[in-house]
Amino acid sequence: MKYLAVRFLLEEDAVGVVEIILILVVLIGLVIIFKEKLTSLVNRIFQKINSQSNSI
Repeated sequence: MKYLAVRFLLEEDAVGVVEIILILVVLIGLVIIFKEKLTSLVNRIFQKINSQSNSI
């Protein structure tokens, strides 16, 4: 059991975690930068869905 704990601590899987965190930071940054454009795009999509669903 102790061998497994030591092996777990020595693994380099933390590099994958750092990469995921960096990707999330970039995605969040892009959302913040393009927030207004994304909001208007989503609003247009929902308006189109709404108008087309009323015709059914």
